[in-house]
Amino acid sequence: MWERYKSMRALFIVILMALCGVAPVCAKKLSKAEKAAAAAVAARAEAQEVPSTFRNPYRGYSVRVGENGDTMLVLHLRELSVYPPLKFKNSKQEEYYWRTVRDVKLTLPYAKLIAETLIETYEYIETFPTRKEREDYLKAMEKALFEQYKPVLKRFSKRQAKVLVKLVQRETHQSSYDIVKAFLGTFRAAFWQGFGKLFGVSLKSSFKPDKDKDDATLDRIARCVEQGTL
Repeated sequence: MWERYKSMRALFIVILMALCGVAPVCAKKLSKAEKAAAAAVAARAEAQEVPSTFRNPYRGYSVRVGENGDTMLVLHLRELSVYPPLKFKNSKQEEYYWRTVRDVKLTLPYAKLIAETLIETYEYIETFPTRKEREDYLKAMEKALFEQYKPVLKRFSKRQAKVLVKLVQRETHQSSYDIVKAFLGTFRAAFWQGFGKLFGVSLKSSFKPDKDKDDATLDRIARCVEQGTL
């Protein structure tokens, strides 16, 4: 029974990855023209957008070209968030915090993968001339993603699934339900929403770090993980 539960939970989590649209997974099901379109989209996604006044990045620096043709090396620094030291009221609160750290480190890469490829997927499926071709591609992609991600994601706990849903909204500014609905349709989004709720996970979960204490903790941990301070 437990193994069956884990498999069902895994299927729910894997469906979240269906919105990633990893084109190479379904390469065998695409024509040459479609592969070319996918390659073009992937190339655009990988290219870093640099302001027009910046040219030829060199060892972490960019060369800024002035109006008179003067140049200077510019180093771009990442935004750094600084927080006051944590003070736990009791051991239970401290345990909750470190458990959340573990879950964020595990799920944040998947949330970022979803965010990074969301626009790419939308642009890619728009290259299909008919709605049927788009739907066929998404179905094939969904099936392939089940096979690719199930071995890893089936180890996720219910708590980690909830964290993933929260982080998806943090990265995309959309609920997982809205994203699945946009790519897979209202019926299937409603199905997975109902399926997830059977195990206590809602695709419609909101992420409001400015209003919710737990969300604020989640955001703090995610920021610290991103900047390498945790």
